[in-house]
Amino acid sequence: MKAPFATCRAFAPGSIGNLACGFDVLGLALEGRGDEVSVRRLHEPGLHLAVEGPDSHRLPRDPRRNTAGAAALALLAEGGVDLSREGIGLRLRKGLPLSGGMGGSAASAVAAVVALDGLLETRFPRETLLRCALEGERVAAGSAHPDNAAPSLCGGLVLVPPWEPLRIIEVEVPEDLWAAHVHPRLEMETARARQILGQSVPLDRAVAQWANTAALMVGLFRRDWDLIARAVEDRIAEPLRAPLVPGFYR
Repeated sequence: MKAPFATCRAFAPGSIGNLACGFDVLGLALEGRGDEVSVRRLHEPGLHLAVEGPDSHRLPRDPRRNTAGAAALALLAEGGVDLSREGIGLRLRKGLPLSGGMGGSAASAVAAVVALDGLLETRFPRETLLRCALEGERVAAGSAHPDNAAPSLCGGLVLVPPWEPLRIIEVEVPEDLWAAHVHPRLEMETARARQILGQSVPLDRAVAQWANTAALMVGLFRRDWDLIARAVEDRIAEPLRAPLVPGFYR
């Protein structure tokens, strides 16, 4: 019989959620920077968390309050692991800035569930991994929205409609389409950014947003650059959040 893995490590890339007109449902994985999680079996029962990297002192060590820890606890529960009898060590290495708009909390959660899935050899479907990762997002942002975690898990451009059960729809991206990421030295907490949005949207703005999202999908499918350029306009969140970023429109 093959011996179980003693350690496992996973890397998850940063991402851009709320991609243009795809608020809460459309996200894009970034190439390069990301978060890394390594997990190992321990003799001491419980989930034991360590955090490394820049500004790591600002992150909680209590697994229930940490994005990676909460996601790991959700996956361990899904796998039926009894932490009163088994021990897991989880080490998170942050490569993404905190509250930096690059999906850092999602990357931590995704790396945690992928590493644990490998360690436990549970081979959960990606929708299960995503659902567990979203428990980490819930801790970080107060709500579980998949537009960062899904692309961090799957790569590329993905659409995750607000359906039950969760379904990840991968969107084909033209090979010669590139995204330039401009990152100012600015922190913006997701919870605060969501609070200013309110709960209602005027009908004319909602219709414009639906049209832009549909046009973006068609533009990607047809490789229609003019249509893509016209469609990537957010009529819902950007007008309200722009004042939070000095010089945004400039």
